[in-house]
Amino acid sequence: MPRHAIANLTTPRECAAVLKAMGDETRLRILESLLMGEKCVTDLTEVLRCSQPHVSHHLRILRDAGLVEGHRHGKQVCYRVEPTVQRAMKSRGKQVLDFGCCELRFPISRLLSVRQKH
Repeated sequence: MPRHAIANLTTPRECAAVLKAMGDETRLRILESLLMGEKCVTDLTEVLRCSQPHVSHHLRILRDAGLVEGHRHGKQVCYRVEPTVQRAMKSRGKQVLDFGCCELRFPISRLLSVRQKH
């Protein structure tokens, strides 16, 4: 799946690819967790209470969709929300992902509850 400029999804196919990537509870939980800040895979396994292969599989899907990016930090791989996604969120009050074709809102109360769990 090709990476997309998230704030510029103009075709139904591009939009559907990103929405499909977010169409899973685990991937939404990962995205919510990363909205609070960068995390390594081991941190995400603890937060989500899932195995490392399970988390890595879902991170790959989110990365391929252009929603998150990863980088090596020593022996660990850490992830954060893609900068273009972060910019789109900052312009919308940090709780709305605007894909151009549609918007995804994370209620601020939900984000606060995710932050408190960390």
